[in-house]
Amino acid sequence: MEEVAVEKASIVVFSGDMDKVFGAFIIANGAAAFDMKVTMFFTFWGLKALQKGNLTGESPMGRMLGLMNRGGAGRIGPSRFNFGGIGRWMFKKMMDRRKVMPLPAMIKQAQELGVRLVACEMSMNVMEIRKEDLIDGVELGGVATFIAEASESKFSLFI
Repeated sequence: MEEVAVEKASIVVFSGDMDKVFGAFIIANGAAAFDMKVTMFFTFWGLKALQKGNLTGESPMGRMLGLMNRGGAGRIGPSRFNFGGIGRWMFKKMMDRRKVMPLPAMIKQAQELGVRLVACEMSMNVMEIRKEDLIDGVELGGVATFIAEASESKFSLFI
């Protein structure tokens, strides 16, 4: 019997903007629904999507960054027209009216589909984000983790 290779997809999530993170999860969930093994690697601002939303940071600068960059899938705003949070509220209302799955539910769906969520350890160290600050089910890894997956992937995206 001939063994069929599993197709892989790799996505770097660098942006912490709601619309870009949303797009990354739409692609990841779509690929997983097509039985692809998907790895999403979250670095710098992309980590905001995986945070619980609590304050982070230990040093004065880390706490200041944590205050300005609270994170949490329900807190992140769009890349344009955020208007101090009003844009986020408007988009959520418009998406709800159109029965679009909210981002926290999309993340949960990705995890249920077996999408591998990997947080960049170096970015976490720089931004003083601890593993406890992330949602459950997130792995920690470095660039080697992403390169190992991307080198075997049918496609890789940088969002």
